[in-house]
Amino acid sequence: MAPSTPLLTGNLGKIAKSIPLVRMGPCLPGATEKTSKDGTAGIPNLQLYDVKTGTCLKSFNQKKMQNWCPSWSEDETICARNVNNEVHFFESNNFNTITNKLHLQKISDFVLSPGPQPYKVAVYVPGSKGAPSFVRLYQYPNFDGPHAALANKSFFKADKVTMLWNKKATAVLVIASTDVDKTGASYYGEQTLHYIATNGESAVVQLPKNGPIYDVVWNSSSTEFCAVYGFMPAKATIFNLKCDPVFDFGTGPRNAAYYSPHGHILVLAGFGNLRGQMEVWDVKNYKLISKPVASDSTYFAWCPDGEHILTATCAPRLRVNNGYKIWHYTGSVLHKYDVPSNGELWQVSWQPFLDGIFPAKTITYQAVPSDVPSEEPKVATAYRPPALRNKPITNSKLHEDEPPQNMKPQPGNDKPLSKTALKNQRKHEAKKAAKQEARSDKSPDLAPTPAPQSTPRNTLSHSTSGDPEIDRKIKNLRKKLKAIEQLKEQAATGKQLEKNQLEKIQKEKALLQELEDLELGI
Repeated sequence: MAPSTPLLTGNLGKIAKSIPLVRMGPCLPGATEKTSKDGTAGIPNLQLYDVKTGTCLKSFNQKKMQNWCPSWSEDETICARNVNNEVHFFESNNFNTITNKLHLQKISDFVLSPGPQPYKVAVYVPGSKGAPSFVRLYQYPNFDGPHAALANKSFFKADKVTMLWNKKATAVLVIASTDVDKTGASYYGEQTLHYIATNGESAVVQLPKNGPIYDVVWNSSSTEFCAVYGFMPAKATIFNLKCDPVFDFGTGPRNAAYYSPHGHILVLAGFGNLRGQMEVWDVKNYKLISKPVASDSTYFAWCPDGEHILTATCAPRLRVNNGYKIWHYTGSVLHKYDVPSNGELWQVSWQPFLDGIFPAKTITYQAVPSDVPSEEPKVATAYRPPALRNKPITNSKLHEDEPPQNMKPQPGNDKPLSKTALKNQRKHEAKKAAKQEARSDKSPDLAPTPAPQSTPRNTLSHSTSGDPEIDRKIKNLRKKLKAIEQLKEQAATGKQLEKNQLEKIQKEKALLQELEDLELGI
């Protein structure tokens, strides 16, 4: 790893920007969040400091705990703060003068766009009394007039939203969430994904699989985004700016996505309550590069050079096995640090660099050499109840895994398949694969040795006696024996059989003897 990309470790405080330091404190004894009866305001509980001189630039009386933190533009020219039904804007860190105001009834949240001027702001107003919620985009400082908004998107089913600008500040993704799913399908509520562009375009992003939305990330090119969604095993799909699916990564144990700084590599990972499995993809050619496992990871970050990855286990999320690892995207661990058992690691961070310092390099699929000894991941065996532990293992699955699929229209096809057609196609392919697997399981090489008592039946299975009545009896007996074989297979997989089904299995020996007598003409 290049020496020019050091790490900062330890218990680091979070600073909003390089000049002001924001401090939010509780109300002091005797202070109130609302104006008191004598007309005096409560004691200010929000202070902004200059980190160079340590002087307090301004103090505010912050009434709400939600969305209280001021927000700065990347060049720190303007600062915005949510106050009641308004967003107040300050310029050049002069907090004594409100330069501009954006007024909307019941405004709940806002997000400033990244990048240089012209600055843009996305604001969210929750719905009430049957009216829908909406998100509007504005360009600073053009806030007045009925047509001042660049774009507007209204929607229902939203108790809160997450707004994500792309790097070029041309579009916003809105994750709308409800606290309660009225259908009862999810304990965690219901989520929908919306797309809004500064040119006025908007759309609902159609997600093929039901379930929560775990993560949504923009590519640094601002031309596509990736969503991880659906009940486990979750799906991951890349969409273009028309909200059409471009590539579907199938299903897997994942709940997060991370684009590299150059946007040419995508990591799909399953952290938190998942095992830490990662999939590293080349998103230019849609090829899988590596599948490393970072168990117990609570933090993930790309190095600014676009080649190295940092994973860490930090307190207070986990207080044991704290430490961090530096990986190459091909799956090799280049450096590892374990915190002593009596210590804790609170935060790890790459040193920041300006864009363009590290040029993009050609993607390699060969694992780079490493001096760190590789650790064999622990193979976790599936739990088997006591009743099934002495019986053969079957290949049954709770969920059928969906393979990756290129969603771009292929040459010769004028239109891509519809969502329903794609779903039916996947079902058909899954059934076809299951049938092929079943045939291979029943191939002669893998077939069990037949029982001795069934040998006469098998050797004379195609013979006829010449008597139609006897042939009919033989046919009925074979049908009954076949049904008994199916019941025995179901019992082997752990299925609870009915009393009459168990009685049928007990009659197998007598039926075999009767079949043998008929076939031998006794």
